[in-house]
Amino acid sequence: QVQLVESGGGLVQAGGSLRLSCAGSGRTLSSYAMGWFRQAPGKEREFVAAISWSGSSTGYADSVKGRFTISRGVAKSTVYLQMNSLKPEDTAVYYCAARPGTYYGGKDYSKYDYWGQGTQVTVSS
Repeated sequence: QVQLVESGGGLVQAGGSLRLSCAGSGRTLSSYAMGWFRQAPGKEREFVAAISWSGSSTGYADSVKGRFTISRGVAKSTVYLQMNSLKPEDTAVYYCAARPGTYYGGKDYSKYDYWGQGTQVTVSS
């Protein structure tokens, strides 16, 4: 079992950037397919980005494509979400998630077994 710890959230003005990090506590993330999801108040959790365990395959929601980049660290034990050109509609709690036993996790949040506690991202207009 792996515990996920996110960091890097905060308050930023529209057009600004933030980088979120997700690390595994007690276990490396190198063998897990990983994803980032977000949930705004009153809305369902939605897919943001995903990356394969090798780091070779990535996918993005249409709403963030071209602005956000998901990546793995050198040892693949940390997963990042670089967020540029942030918009007020990006405001949400962001969660990282891990899916064992598969190369690429995809968009369906119900397929992910492990979740972090979430980190708040607030974009002011």
